[in-house]
Amino acid sequence: MNARENLLALLRREPYEWVPVQFDLCPALEKTYHAVTGSTIPYADYFAMPWRNIGDIRVHTNPEQYLPYHAHLKPGASIDLWGVAHEPGSDAAMHMTYMRSPLRGITDPDTVRAYPLPDFADGDASHQTAEVESIHARGLAAMGNMQCTVWETAWYMRGMEDLMMDMLSDDPIASYLLDAVTDRAAIRAASYARAGADLLFLGDDIGMQRTPMMSTDLYCTWLKPRLKRVIDAARAVKPDIIVCYHSCGYITPFIPHLIDAGIDVLNPIQPESMEFPQLYRTYGGHISFHGTIGTQSVMPFGTPEQVRENVWQHLNLSDRGGLFPAPTHLLEPEVPFENILAYVDACRTWRKKS
Repeated sequence: MNARENLLALLRREPYEWVPVQFDLCPALEKTYHAVTGSTIPYADYFAMPWRNIGDIRVHTNPEQYLPYHAHLKPGASIDLWGVAHEPGSDAAMHMTYMRSPLRGITDPDTVRAYPLPDFADGDASHQTAEVESIHARGLAAMGNMQCTVWETAWYMRGMEDLMMDMLSDDPIASYLLDAVTDRAAIRAASYARAGADLLFLGDDIGMQRTPMMSTDLYCTWLKPRLKRVIDAARAVKPDIIVCYHSCGYITPFIPHLIDAGIDVLNPIQPESMEFPQLYRTYGGHISFHGTIGTQSVMPFGTPEQVRENVWQHLNLSDRGGLFPAPTHLLEPEVPFENILAYVDACRTWRKKS
């Protein structure tokens, strides 16, 4: 098996040959990686991570058209594709930004409808097939990565409080904005599938540390059918595409609805918020899992041996397969590099009990 075949088998809960590794480093830890290893290649290549991302549809951008929505931005601020402004963080956390929502406080639905949104239907996707072929030629899986799929993209523009109130009051602004984002997400998802992507990584944070972010009724009314529409758009093109879904926090009540919407893999299963053993016993025959190694706990504060034991404990529980253990979020500066190496070693040395 090459890395692609091994990963797809693992996620489909079929026989696989080894446990791959995957993590994301903050800029400070990326510098540490180069210093410790002496390597100049990307860390995804150095650690033989099993997938690479495909570039998104290329659309025309004009950040200046959003300036009227943002007064008094800090120096160094940037405006993204959706018109959301990102002001720089502190020197200690330069990869963190403060978001400015351009539609916050607007009450007129016509003003929201007039807001300029990116036009993916008229974008350029000509590069995607060649990228997939290049990734496959390396024996790797090709990923269409579009986390922040519907809910987060919409509230980044509208502001979480405003959009939540729109949903609770059945305001037409909520319907328009969520539908407009969903339409564009469906175009992107179908484009990745058309290019031959093996994996489609969707996601919206719908959990907080200890509780859901919203009721299941609110979720099923506003978000579940829109997520299903995005997944259906990809599967109409490529029925066997594996759909991964990311949400931080406690989302246990939503898992049956995510399965019903069509997800195959759930990420990241924060151990500070949910119990992986219980989730695996309940849902391990229906979906696979990616994550489970805490970035608020064992990765920054455990010893290398505790990291290894944590990885092995979870793998030993997954007798039906379907677990890709990985840190649950971006690894921040406080994570000792020794713990990252311990995680890699644990994945590479684990052997399934016969």
